[in-house]
Amino acid sequence: MRLWLLGTGTPTPSVRRMCSGYLIELDGARFIFDHGFGAHQRLLELGVQATEVSHAFFSHHHYDHIGDYPRLLLTRWDQGAGRVKELEVYGPTGMHHITERLIADDGAFGLDLISRTRNQASIDVFRARGGVGERQRPQPVVHELQGGQSVSGTNWRVTVAEVNHFSPHLTSLGYRLDAEGQSFVYSGDTGPSRALAELSSHCDVLVHMCHYLSGSAPSKTFAAFTMGHLELAEMAQAAQVRNLVLSHVTTQFDQPGLREQVIREVGNIYRGNIFFGEDLMEIPFGSPKATRLD
Repeated sequence: MRLWLLGTGTPTPSVRRMCSGYLIELDGARFIFDHGFGAHQRLLELGVQATEVSHAFFSHHHYDHIGDYPRLLLTRWDQGAGRVKELEVYGPTGMHHITERLIADDGAFGLDLISRTRNQASIDVFRARGGVGERQRPQPVVHELQGGQSVSGTNWRVTVAEVNHFSPHLTSLGYRLDAEGQSFVYSGDTGPSRALAELSSHCDVLVHMCHYLSGSAPSKTFAAFTMGHLELAEMAQAAQVRNLVLSHVTTQFDQPGLREQVIREVGNIYRGNIFFGEDLMEIPFGSPKATRLD
């Protein structure tokens, strides 16, 4: 497997950090985990087209995690011209409703889709791109998941855990992907979570929300639903995670000196490899290695 960070930020607007998004390459197939605003642009910067993405996993329905879902879905359909399989979409309860409200006749893009499937000018483009016959509407295959479930492909398995984030207003999920003897865990957004800790046990890479400096939470609820850097370090160490990626980074500590402080303090607790996530960073599943001295 190969892993790239598409977006390592939060809802706060930034030209440096896009909203949440992560790309996995597996045996030539490409999966995305969350696709918030800006993540699709990062996908393009990596040279990956929407038509190359076969599976999309969403952790929860905050806009910084699903904002570019419409772009992925519609671009993939438009550029695929009936030549690619329908997108497989996974997420918590509400995924069907959101998708329907995007592509139904009375949905956000209903008029667009009506015109692109019925107007001759658009049909001409469809056929120029290799499409044949009538132009069909996008029909993504949507799966709503719950904690404890798993889904499998030919050479991979994704296990689901329900995590602690904005309950009861949202259901939020964490995911573990096991394939080719390697494992990737994505926390989504969560505070301390026993289920996520168990899911992370002995994984090769854990990408986890690191949202604030421990001790600075404005309320107990905030601390329960988002993760501080010391609590994350303790969880990763207890789970014996091999590589820990700090992501969903806020401006609170995303500045010179404080970044290094966070890494130092996490490293005082957690003994694995630490990555302070940046957009477009590729994360190794083994240990990081020094490059040639130039």
